[in-house]
Amino acid sequence: MGKSLILIFTTASVAQGGLGLTAAQGAALQSLFIAFAFFGPLVGGAITDRWLGARYATPIGMVLVGIGYWCGSMARSVTLVYVMIFFVCAGRSLFQVSAMLGRIVVDKDRMDAAYSIRYTLMNVGGFLGTFSLGILYKDVFAVNGVFGFSACFRVAACAMFLGTIWFISGWRKIGEVGKRPFKTEKTAEEKNWEKEKLPVTAIEKKRIGAIFLVSGFSVIFWMLWDLAYLPAYYYWTKYMDWTIAGYEIPVSWFDSSNSLFCVILGPVMAGVWLRLSRRPEGDMSLFRKTGIALFLLGLAYLYYAVLDIVRGNGKPSAVWLIFFTFTLTLGEMFFAPLGHAFISKYAPSRYLSTMMAVWGLAIFLASLCYGKVYGRLFESGLPFTKVCVGITVTAVAAGLILFMLDKRLSGLVKE
Repeated sequence: MGKSLILIFTTASVAQGGLGLTAAQGAALQSLFIAFAFFGPLVGGAITDRWLGARYATPIGMVLVGIGYWCGSMARSVTLVYVMIFFVCAGRSLFQVSAMLGRIVVDKDRMDAAYSIRYTLMNVGGFLGTFSLGILYKDVFAVNGVFGFSACFRVAACAMFLGTIWFISGWRKIGEVGKRPFKTEKTAEEKNWEKEKLPVTAIEKKRIGAIFLVSGFSVIFWMLWDLAYLPAYYYWTKYMDWTIAGYEIPVSWFDSSNSLFCVILGPVMAGVWLRLSRRPEGDMSLFRKTGIALFLLGLAYLYYAVLDIVRGNGKPSAVWLIFFTFTLTLGEMFFAPLGHAFISKYAPSRYLSTMMAVWGLAIFLASLCYGKVYGRLFESGLPFTKVCVGITVTAVAAGLILFMLDKRLSGLVKE
């Protein structure tokens, strides 16, 4: 919800209740918001690992997020937007669940399926938040042409405060889980490593190298994936008809359709990964899956280009963007939930949190870049179609590299 709201709020005109920033400025702020949401866990993970149990870190994080959104409700300039970003990202840094799931699921053949289901559950909230956002700011809280951005931020803050109370009230149902810092709950491998001071083995070094390689391609994927949403908010709002059956569709519903497709595709893809893992040759490698994800990402941008050519001087219905969102989401499901699963499978247990942090750092770099890339490409005066075709070529080329090197890269993680 916050990701969409900050983009719409900062670029809406002052008369509409926004800050009246340019598209490039709004994209840069959203980019910063997403980037530090992924960078924060590098610090928050260390705090949770060493001093706080997840049980206590989570409600503290929720309160900080709520404070951040409340600051957003009072924003009349960019200054309080930065304050909101700080508090929200600091709070989100204390949510530590990926490493926990990697410890809970011990069957590595079920790891991809487990993380796909987790991804689905995350996107249930994403869908409900962005879907309701469009109705709230545009219809429910709008007064005399002024959108209800402030009220939406307050609703988000109150939801976090109520969620904190609900979470604490449920402590009695989860026993001792999360009471102790993760560093005190060592695996047998970690205990043996500390006792014997065993060196890092050759296969462990190769697997760490493979994680860094996948993280590098993750920078390309996430930068282009996040970039894909901005034209919907800035370009297609001008050149598409967003009215259906007399109702003007909120642009935030474009975002919510991605979450909805994640919810639908999550169990489907989990079933696919389980079925493939039962083959004699096993599942596809993550490198091949990442290549497919990049192909689908390129195909989504190509669809943008074709749609722009076909429309001519007309305004096609925004419903046509559903095909774009589905293709983009399908590519996401081939890659996004599986990075943490790959790390949980192959990272040495004693370096699991560090390798998770490397993955988060890659997404941080991608998120930090895409706002600037949008300004350089889509706001530079270059034809929209040519920019989309150029991105298609980049994504497909990266996917082909992964397919050609698949056997060599897969060899890095095999015993």
